[in-house]
Amino acid sequence: MISQDQQHYVYFANNDGLLEFNGSTWELYASPNETIVRSVKVIGNNVYTGSYMEFGFWKRQANGKLKYTSLSNTIKSKILDDEQFWNILNYDQWVIFQSLNRIYIYDSKTGNFKIIAASNSITKSFRTKNSIYFQTINEGLFEIESGKGRLVSNNPVLKNNRIVNVFSIDEGLLIQTQLNGFYKLVGNDLSKFSTEADSQLNDSSVYSSQLLSDGSYALGTISNGIFILTKEGKIKYHIYQSKGLSNNTALSLFEDVDKNLWVGLDNGINCLNLQSPIQNFVDNTGNLGTIYTSKLYNGKLYIGTNQGLFCKEYQTDNEFKFVNGTKGQVWSLFEYDGTLFCGHDSGTFIVDDGAARNIFPKSGTWKFETVPNQKGLLLQGNYYGISVLEKVDNQWRFRNKIKGFDYSARYLEITNSLEVYVSHEYKGVFRLQLDNKLLKTGGFTTYVTPQKGKNASLTKFNNAIYYAYKEGIFKLNAKTKQFEKDKLLSSVFEKDEYTSGKLIVDNSNKIWLFSKNYIHYFSLSKLSNQLKQNVIPIPASLTNSMLGFENISQISNSDYLIGTTDGYYTMNINDLSFKNYNVSISNIATNKLNEALENRSIQENGSFKYDDNNITFSYTVPEYNKYINAEYQFLLEGFQDEWSEWSAKPTVNFKNLPSGDYAFKVRAKFANSSLDNTAIYSFSIRKPWYATTLAIFIYLILSLIVIRFIHKTYKSYYQKQKEKLIEENNLLLEIKELENEQEIMRVRNEQLSQDVDAKSRELAVSTMSLNSKNELLAFIKEDLKKTTDDGNRSIKSVISTINKNITEDDTWSVFKEAFDNADKDFLKKIKLAHPLLTPNDLRLCAYLRLNLSSKEVAPLLNISVRSVEIKRYRLRKKMDLSHEQGLVEYILAV
Repeated sequence: MISQDQQHYVYFANNDGLLEFNGSTWELYASPNETIVRSVKVIGNNVYTGSYMEFGFWKRQANGKLKYTSLSNTIKSKILDDEQFWNILNYDQWVIFQSLNRIYIYDSKTGNFKIIAASNSITKSFRTKNSIYFQTINEGLFEIESGKGRLVSNNPVLKNNRIVNVFSIDEGLLIQTQLNGFYKLVGNDLSKFSTEADSQLNDSSVYSSQLLSDGSYALGTISNGIFILTKEGKIKYHIYQSKGLSNNTALSLFEDVDKNLWVGLDNGINCLNLQSPIQNFVDNTGNLGTIYTSKLYNGKLYIGTNQGLFCKEYQTDNEFKFVNGTKGQVWSLFEYDGTLFCGHDSGTFIVDDGAARNIFPKSGTWKFETVPNQKGLLLQGNYYGISVLEKVDNQWRFRNKIKGFDYSARYLEITNSLEVYVSHEYKGVFRLQLDNKLLKTGGFTTYVTPQKGKNASLTKFNNAIYYAYKEGIFKLNAKTKQFEKDKLLSSVFEKDEYTSGKLIVDNSNKIWLFSKNYIHYFSLSKLSNQLKQNVIPIPASLTNSMLGFENISQISNSDYLIGTTDGYYTMNINDLSFKNYNVSISNIATNKLNEALENRSIQENGSFKYDDNNITFSYTVPEYNKYINAEYQFLLEGFQDEWSEWSAKPTVNFKNLPSGDYAFKVRAKFANSSLDNTAIYSFSIRKPWYATTLAIFIYLILSLIVIRFIHKTYKSYYQKQKEKLIEENNLLLEIKELENEQEIMRVRNEQLSQDVDAKSRELAVSTMSLNSKNELLAFIKEDLKKTTDDGNRSIKSVISTINKNITEDDTWSVFKEAFDNADKDFLKKIKLAHPLLTPNDLRLCAYLRLNLSSKEVAPLLNISVRSVEIKRYRLRKKMDLSHEQGLVEYILAV
């Protein structure tokens, strides 16, 4: 079952519980005993429900959610075992809950109950304008009077046929049965009320019915969808699965305040916009294909598709018939001088009374244009250029192709001076100058600006030529022959995402454009020369047209047909004004970071904790139009400076809001009309405890204490730093003094080293001098010996004296003393390192220490050079030196 409240929210009895729909979002409320909700009825501000052994009402709370109150608990003992409540009705202050066995009448003022117990099972209860009726099996129709059931009629028809509904009419009652149609009950007389649908209804089994506000009857069947009959019994609509219904089993019907018909189906819920100015035809068979063009001509509606040309009598339910010979792609339909032309992939056709005749088979034809001041001629844009049609003897025929231009001319316009402008999607815009006979062009100009563009188009509107592509809409300047951007028309693409540059001018001189989320049309203002913009919020995804091939044709003064990939829409633009709905905030929820949302009161201003600062607003316009969506703008004062862009999204989330006062505002528009009201919700986010006034005062005191402490600390620190700096400076001075002393010592050592080197040189010189002296004395001695044979005593005395002066031991003693003075402790060190060295070895070491060669050492030792080399070899052995290690280097290093 379905019902609606004063806010236009719709409620559904569902297998899972109670469903609430606010136009944009669903809310599921679990039934009290977690069983299937069998019935729902909105009465006043309460939503009454009935389920298994339970009934009661739901009331809206401050946070916008419903809260359940049980009524059956007060009479629990009186409820039968396994009793389920299938229907709820109201009359004045009473609420009637009906089960299959009894009727419970609840007085909402006193809270008291009356119970009507029928002798047989109750099939269903009904309400008319002034009465409550119910039917019992095998007994007939009863009316409730004074809290009791009174038999109205026990006619066999009413006893043996299940009654679906009872309606009040002027004559009496109109009774709808499940299998046998309608009956009129006038007094005690029951008569058959025949309708056009009787034969279909008898085979379909009517399960639900509803009297609509226009006096017609909606009948829901088990297997054949929904029938809507006029009060005279004529079939107004038959809607079933092939025509858009989700399935053919309509278990409940409900008409809302907007005259939409809600249908509770065997599996799902549908809403029928019976009063919608937009209606659609869906070709579920796929025979028609994608519609590219349409035209109303001589009472027939022609549609051109990728499958060919089709037609049917306008405003009838007849099926479309294929026009023979037109198999293939139809691009355009054009009416001129009483003739209907068809631009086709196979050329050009003349269409008349559902038949077509090809008059130009040489090339595919895109479109047609009249020639200024030449009524008997037409230009047609073809796949390979432009050609001319002429009317001869009241018959149209192909005359010639215009020479000099061989490109595809899908869009072309001609001026009074016979200039032709052609838009080519891949090459850009061309300008051609035709000769007066329309035979050739003397060449053509290709425009650099504006550029070529995908889905671009060109058309003539208000005696000016316009070109549209992604970068905007450009108007031809007739004087300069250049295109200039039209700011007003181009704003369509700037504000909404570009999908197509298709421009269409209708019979009423309106220019139509298409964008991602809207259909736009501009018309001349009645009081000025300015263009007036109109926006229809129907998105491209809904019309489902081929991008770049959008098509809309004017069927009548206000009716338009829009072709789609699987059918078409008809739209009455004069009826696109809807009742003024109200936008309302449906839910407010807050949460802390990474925590669950918590619903908040909608009816009073909010005050939230500082960390409860992630806020989600849900808002809605409770309307249920299929084709036109409500759009919203919001502003959070205290956080934003400007209103947001229009969007169909019914929620917004603000994260991590800082503390402060805010006012959330939301407004809406529907069918291009702004709604009167603006929903406002004010709230504040409290400061954290550490940002309160008291906390700030405490911070100030603590800051002063900290500043005082820091001041003292810094003062002490700098005093210590000063003392440390003085100490470091003193230390540096001491280090400097030590460095100076070390420098002096180094200089002294260098001086001593120089002295040692000098003494070593002196010792070497002395040694060499001594050696030279000894050699001289030895030489003199040898000479004197030669004369000794003469026996000269004096010469022997001289030789003796020479021998005393060249005594080797004396020489060594003198050398050793001098060497020890020059190189103290060397001989001790070398002796300590090598205890096996003999005095002669030490003497050789001393000479080598002076860096004397073997030749220089030989005289000092009074031996040959060869003997010195042998001594050196033996010395190496005693010192145990390696082969690579030099003897002199080793001695010098000691």
